[in-house]
Amino acid sequence: MTTAHRPTFDPAQGKEALRGPAYHQRLLPAHKHLKVRQPGQGGVADADPSPRDLRAELLQAEAAHFAKKNGVPVDQQAIAESSVPKRQLEAAPQGGGDGDIEEEDPEAKRRRILEETRDIDADSDASEEDSSDEDSDDEDEAAELMRELEKIKKERLEQKEKEVSRFLASLNSIMVANA
Repeated sequence: MTTAHRPTFDPAQGKEALRGPAYHQRLLPAHKHLKVRQPGQGGVADADPSPRDLRAELLQAEAAHFAKKNGVPVDQQAIAESSVPKRQLEAAPQGGGDGDIEEEDPEAKRRRILEETRDIDADSDASEEDSSDEDSDDEDEAAELMRELEKIKKERLEQKEKEVSRFLASLNSIMVANA
């Protein structure tokens, strides 16, 4: 736009500009390539019938990591991992201390749970007694503070009475001296 605010019918042209036909970018075609899903993103790309064994891949990756971390060759580490994995992904334990509890008969299990809950209940009862002791302690402290407050009020009242009696005595002495 010019400073005169008049339309420019013949715009300025560069010297010897041999350009081809100019197109605005909005006149050009856009989005000529569509994205497609890659394998592992679901949909048609994952239509192959054999799903990945993610657990096996995880265990292999962990084995490689711990082998690198501990300086053990990967083959020896993989053999050790196959016998006893570092972390069990299954919900049920394969062996150890927790497996024994599941094997006990239902009556013994019920008895054990009742004993554990009885201990918990006993702990909660003890804490309730402690709280009642704390309540009585709080009440005792409140009563003691009230007595202390009454004592302070009496002392202040006595001090004021003494000041008033001194003032009256000094006033009487002045009156007698002037009379």
